[in-house]
Amino acid sequence: MKFETLAIHAGQEPEPNNGAVMTPVYFTSTYKQNGVGKPRQGYEYSRTKNPTRLALEHCLAALEGGSFGLAFASGLAATDTVLRLLNSGDHVLAGNDVYGGTFRLFDKVLRRFNLGFTFADTTDPESVADALTASTRLVWLETPTNPLLRVTDIRAVAEIVHAHPNRPLLAVDNTFATPYLQRPLELGADMVIHSMTKYLGGHSDVVGGAVIVKDKELAERLFFLQNAVGAVLGPMDSFLVLRGIKTLPVRMDRHAENASVLVDFLARHPKVEKLIYPFHESHPQQKIARRQMKNGGGMISFLIKGGRESAVRMVEAAKLFTLAESLGGVESLIEVPAAMTHLSVAGSQLDVDPSLVRLSVGIENQDDLLEDLRQALEYA
Repeated sequence: MKFETLAIHAGQEPEPNNGAVMTPVYFTSTYKQNGVGKPRQGYEYSRTKNPTRLALEHCLAALEGGSFGLAFASGLAATDTVLRLLNSGDHVLAGNDVYGGTFRLFDKVLRRFNLGFTFADTTDPESVADALTASTRLVWLETPTNPLLRVTDIRAVAEIVHAHPNRPLLAVDNTFATPYLQRPLELGADMVIHSMTKYLGGHSDVVGGAVIVKDKELAERLFFLQNAVGAVLGPMDSFLVLRGIKTLPVRMDRHAENASVLVDFLARHPKVEKLIYPFHESHPQQKIARRQMKNGGGMISFLIKGGRESAVRMVEAAKLFTLAESLGGVESLIEVPAAMTHLSVAGSQLDVDPSLVRLSVGIENQDDLLEDLRQALEYA
């Protein structure tokens, strides 16, 4: 089946007892067993397995071209579980433009457990090769990154990582692109991670995370950790993400269509110092983005002239663009990352320019979005 069909049908068979088309929400913590130690179809306890969550996990695996999907209570819960694959003394190589929450988890929490972290420019494969060490066990990529929209050549990095004597695992955070635009497993990644809060859910009404893999042994290790640690996605949230995924292809095309119009406007605006968009001709990794992504997506970043004060004035003047953290919903959002989503990286090597503005372009009418940007920039 093609992607659009998988998004609607993968993992979602009609309910066998009554033919319900939509996946039921199984609000249950436990299940009647056929005998002592004889669970029905493997259902013992909903932290371990829940039918609604399982339907979502099967759908996620199909969309990413994987074999196994795991759903978690948040994107950071998914990230934390992946890092629990490692042992004390292991080293992680990550991009130097990762999400602020990822950096906080790595640098402020997991370092205390004797894990080492290096943040390198993953857009340069040679920098990745130089930063690998004898103790590197995991390489963590975001592409496009949050918030600078840098693009890493996944295939090139995968070849370098897997040629290393340790053969570290390669994990790709695919939140910004979604499996509709980019499929990291097909480009050599071992794991794909999502904050399902964003485009997969798509309606700003659910928080969730996911990990998708191909390898059975790796999946079994992750399933053990998912059950042992317990940061699983609840049945109602699983249902909401499943519902959101059904319109993912339609939404992503509209996000990109609207973003393209806004990019053309911002590229010519005298108050914009620098535009950042993966498919724009000014982007340094534009060719790589066009090679491994279906379209440029709905995220735009830009530096505004006048520094932090102008950035704050602009985002606070927006009317249709909602001043809020997060991204990927049907509604358009605007923020200043240095003071909001990426405040945790302040003073580090991942510090964000205070004049950077990030847009999550929604699916509203593009003329209305243009007019709002125009008046907000005028106010700035």
